Amino acid sequence: QVQLVESGGGLVQAGGSLRLSCAASGRAFGSCALGWFRQTPGKEREFVAAISRSGNSRGYADSVKGRFTISRDNAKNTVFLQMNSLKPEDTAVYYCAATATGSSSATYSNPGPYTYWGQGTQVTVSS
Repeated sequence: QVQLVESGGGLVQAGGSLRLSCAASGRAFGSCALGWFRQTPGKEREFVAAISRSGNSRGYADSVKGRFTISRDNAKNTVFLQMNSLKPEDTAVYYCAATATGSSSATYSNPGPYTYWGQGTQVTVSS
């Protein structure tokens, strides 16, 4: 079992930055590949970023590439999403997710491999 708790969301003006954190507990965090997804009402949950168990492989949605950075600190059982140059279209509830297992180098951009999900944190970007 892995419990995930996101934090760091809030209201920010366009062009600003936020850093989301997701703290995990319950099992070996280092065994999990990790991802961030986001969702707005009436839309499918959208992939944002992913990172492998080792932290050496990262993947991003085209919409956030160059603006967002995913990282992990296995010693702290935490995954981060640094969001820069935020746009109003980034407004969503952001969720972190973890796989039960994963290869050291694999990243996943679809929700299927993710077993554990956080409760979400709201990010609102105003114009």
